[in-house]
Amino acid sequence: MAFKALFIAHAPDAEVDKHRCVIETPHYYKLFVAVVRDQREALEVCRRAVAEEGIHAVILCPGFTHKEVAEISQAVGEGVGVFVARGDGPSHNASREARRREGLIRGG
Repeated sequence: MAFKALFIAHAPDAEVDKHRCVIETPHYYKLFVAVVRDQREALEVCRRAVAEEGIHAVILCPGFTHKEVAEISQAVGEGVGVFVARGDGPSHNASREARRREGLIRGG
């Protein structure tokens, strides 16, 4: 049985039915990827992935707030791990600058 993970990222211009893919190895790993427009879509994608695919872990991009992470954790239930892809200080700064440059966040 493969370990199944779901990676979710935010983008204001995302079309969740279009901006998604699945990557899998022959036996051990299946990674679902979805880009969502907002938290409502993120919750929907998570619930569906757990119910339909038996996801073991959800990995969230750095743009998710603590509140959104908690909502996703509650939505998927105790049997699914929820992780946030956050880096160290320099990594966070690089990611924040790229998101700011693209208009995804304002200010510093």
